[in-house]
Amino acid sequence: MSSIELTPSQKKILEALINLHRDAESAVKGEEIAEEVDRNPGTIRNQMQSLKALQLVEGVPGPKGGYKPTGTAYDALQIQEMEQAADVPLRHEGEPIPGANVQEINLTSVHHPELCRAEIRLQGSISDFHEGDSVTVGPTPLSKLRIAGTLDGKDDTNSSLILTIDEMRAPAEGETPEK
Repeated sequence: MSSIELTPSQKKILEALINLHRDAESAVKGEEIAEEVDRNPGTIRNQMQSLKALQLVEGVPGPKGGYKPTGTAYDALQIQEMEQAADVPLRHEGEPIPGANVQEINLTSVHHPELCRAEIRLQGSISDFHEGDSVTVGPTPLSKLRIAGTLDGKDDTNSSLILTIDEMRAPAEGETPEK
C-alpha cells in the first residue's frame, strides 16, 4: 500500500474524526470536528472534500449524517483497527482504564541526568487525566516494558500524556513481568 502524505491540518482533522467516531459510533458532523480542532466549519468541509478524494473519509447524507473514517484512514495514520491492536494496559491512579489503548510511547528526555519524560499517545480522549495524576503504562506486548510516572502535562491535539517517569522496567531474561 502506498503511503499517503497528509498535511498537519488533514492529519489533525482525521485524528479528531477517528476519536469522535469511536466515541459516538455514528457519523460525525463537520461542526463537531470544527469544534474539536478549533477551525471553522467551512474549512472542515473543504478539508473533508480532499480527504474524501483520498478515500480516507466517507460522507453520510441525511439529518443524522456527517463523516466516517474509512479503513484506509486508520492505515494512513498508522493506527491499527482496535481488534488487531495488541492491548497495552493503562492505569490511572492505580485503576485500569478499560478501552484505553496506548498507540505510542516516546521517551523524550532520556539524556537528562535527573529527569526522564515519556510521551504516551493514546487512542481516545484524555480529558479525565490531570496534572499530578499517577499513570502506569504496560507491560508492552513484546518487551514487557512498564513505565510508571506522574502526569506532567498533556497535549490534547495529539491525545498525548506527558509523564515524568518515576520507574521504568523491563523484566530480565526468564523473569515474569508484573501484571
